[in-house]
Order: sequence, then C-alpha cells, then structure tokens
Amino acid sequence: MKRALFQNRFLPFLLIAPQIAITMIFFYWPAIQALWQSFLLQDAFGLSTTFVWFENYKHLYESAEYYRTIGTTLFFSTIVSFTSLSIALLLAVQADKPLRASGIYRTLLIWPYAVAPAVAGVLWAFMFQPSFGILARGLRELGYDWNPLLNGNHAMTMVVAAAAWKQISYNFLFFLAGLAAIPRSLHEAAAIDGARPFRRFWTIVFPLLSPTTFFLIVVNIVYAFFDTFGIIDAMTGGGPAKATETMVYKVYFDGRLGGDLGGSAAQSVILMIIVIGLTAIQFKYVERKVTY
Repeated sequence: MKRALFQNRFLPFLLIAPQIAITMIFFYWPAIQALWQSFLLQDAFGLSTTFVWFENYKHLYESAEYYRTIGTTLFFSTIVSFTSLSIALLLAVQADKPLRASGIYRTLLIWPYAVAPAVAGVLWAFMFQPSFGILARGLRELGYDWNPLLNGNHAMTMVVAAAAWKQISYNFLFFLAGLAAIPRSLHEAAAIDGARPFRRFWTIVFPLLSPTTFFLIVVNIVYAFFDTFGIIDAMTGGGPAKATETMVYKVYFDGRLGGDLGGSAAQSVILMIIVIGLTAIQFKYVERKVTY
C-alpha cells in the first residue's frame, strides 16, 4: 500500500486552518463572550456596566417562569424529535421499496428541507390561521374549536407540526441512505425463514439502522433546541401567554427586546450546558445499544 507523504510539514496545518478559524470565530469566541457577559449587569442605555458575579444566575434560579420555559423546551424538543424521526423512518421504509416513479417520490420528500425555518413557520401559520386557514377550516367543520391565538395547547400543536415537518426531509435522507446500505440478502434469508415484513423490520432492519438513528437523535435534539427559533418567532412569538416560549426564544426576547443582556447571556450559557449534557448522556447510555 502506497502512503502519501507531504514534503512540507506545515501543509496539513494549513489545510485545517480554515475550519479551525471558523470554529474559533463563530463558536468559541461567542461562547466566551456570552460567559463573560453573564457576569455583567448593564443599564437600559448601555452606558454603564457592573460586574455582579452570579447575580444573573441567581435570578434565574429563583424565577418560576424560567423553570416553566425549561419544561416547555424539553417537552417541545421531545415531541418534535420523536414525531419527525418516526414519520421520516416510515416514509424511508416505503421509499426503499421498488415503487414506480420512486425517484420523483424521494425528490418531493427532500424538498421541504430547503425551506427556511421562518418561511416554514409562515406557511403553517397561514394553514392554521383561525379565520381563513385551510387546516383550521377543516377542524371547524369537524366541530373542533381551533384557535391557536388564544389556546396555548393549540399553539404548541401548531409549532410542533411545523418544526417536525421542517426536519422530516433531513431525517428521511439519512434513513433512506441507511436502508440502501443493508444487504438485500438479509431480507431474502429472513423471508425464506418465514419472517413477516413487520418482524423482519424489528429484528433485522431497525437494529442495523441504529447508528443512523443514534446520529439523528443527537441532531434532532440540537435542532429542536436551537434551529426552531425562526419557526416560533414567525408563528407565535412565544405566545399565547408564553405557552410556546422555548429557551432559545427567551434568550432573544429578554436580551434583544427586554434589554437584559446579562440575564440573556446567563440563559444562553445554561442552554449550552443543557444541550452538551444531553448529548453527553446520549453518547454514554444510548450509544451502548447501537450496533455498528
């Protein structure tokens, strides 16, 4: 086997330098700034700054509203991740079958991923609009009094639907690639042994998809915590009565609209710690059940 040797010892470092620079500028530097900002207190006009140590964190610790936001975020992220993964897996299994015009079917399922979160939020807000939305009209005809502008549960259902729909295409693409990598001989051998399609899926297909599933679980939780900001801002603005206010939206609302830069920075630090902790727990416990 031939090995590639670089004559210049600095060439490998030069090749990875752009990625390191991007990571430092757009992740580590903002994270350090947020951490430092969380120990400061500024006036409403930004004319004076006071170092207050952990006062911003103490205020959050004593705030019942912040605990409610954490609970809303955990509920929202769990439902969005489970819904998008389940539907994407179902669609990928169906698309993996020998269907007529399967290429068109797969392409149409991938398209929604190209839609920006804010645009997706506006589209679903129009469909669920109580007065003229097509989905809201169908619910009214079924005798269901639908009004996400006043009912927090309705608003949460609407936001979850939009966020899950936005992520289904991404999950579908990875599940479809994982299914294509499973040898057909395994399906045929199980069918010869008398295993029905449902049993073949749970005993052969799904265990072999566990690496893909584990990767998508991590990605979807991060998506639900961070990338759904545009959807929530476009659809509900965190309302009604903060029923759809997640942690990432509260960071924006308190910092950008409320002027509490120190408290907002403390919230962003806590949010980062929670996401890192959840990811670490998944790698420590969930990855044990993954079959590579």
